[in-house]
Amino acid sequence: MSAPVDTAIAQHADQHAADQRTADQRTAGLAPAGRTADQRGAPAAVELHGLGLRYGDGPPVLDGLDLSIAEGEFVAVLGASGCGKSSLLNVLAGLTAPTAGWVDVPVDGAALMFQDSALLPWLTAQRNVELALRLAGVPRAERGPRARRLLDTVHLGRAYDRKPHELSGGMRQRVALARALAQDRRLLLMDEPFAALDAITRDLLHDELHAVWRATGSTIVFVTHNVREAIRLAGRIVVLSSDPGRIAEIRTVTDGLRADPARAEALATELTETLRKEQKKHDSAPR
Repeated sequence: MSAPVDTAIAQHADQHAADQRTADQRTAGLAPAGRTADQRGAPAAVELHGLGLRYGDGPPVLDGLDLSIAEGEFVAVLGASGCGKSSLLNVLAGLTAPTAGWVDVPVDGAALMFQDSALLPWLTAQRNVELALRLAGVPRAERGPRARRLLDTVHLGRAYDRKPHELSGGMRQRVALARALAQDRRLLLMDEPFAALDAITRDLLHDELHAVWRATGSTIVFVTHNVREAIRLAGRIVVLSSDPGRIAEIRTVTDGLRADPARAEALATELTETLRKEQKKHDSAPR
């Protein structure tokens, strides 16, 4: 079996495991019943309280994370390499159980989108999306029309019948986004999905992701190490420190700030300097 196939099947299995573990986390007492409001009064889609994570007897990867993310909010998690960003995403997905504190996410779990599109190479774009619909229990007769609507949403209406090798990198990521949306989850977790793309394609996908977010009202947690990507996309940026991963600061990004090149550049400069310091700390930490 080829590596892309292995990866795709593993990711589908991860999604099923995430659904199961979401329920398991609740029954294990990791999250108390009920949902509160975030600090701005909006209902919370994601809550972290004293969240910690370590692997075996190793040092803590995440420590004391307290965060509330409102329904429909777009939050970027920004940090240096090795600070625990992906580990945090795995906890939110239910793929990894925290070793301290608790996490509360929507009862239907989360959809995940990774850096690698991991499309099944023998299936067309439409069939790849239909597979997600099939796994979600959508009746056969509804899968084709729904898959085409989702591909239209990400501007791939003319590529229904193309296979992955006939698509550019950006087009494959559009299919992956449509596949994630096919799961119809209120929470979308994205782990550096555009990192491997060229700058022009990445900019186009930023615009499309924002349009999809506004149209669907989904809650998005977007992991990145790209400062300018975080500023362009998110309403809040959560900066993680290194060794262990703690919340170093949280910045609010308004449309007004994004529209002001001087203010946006000043924020990018500040965040870049913070990341440089954290990366140096990570590189110099004893192993």
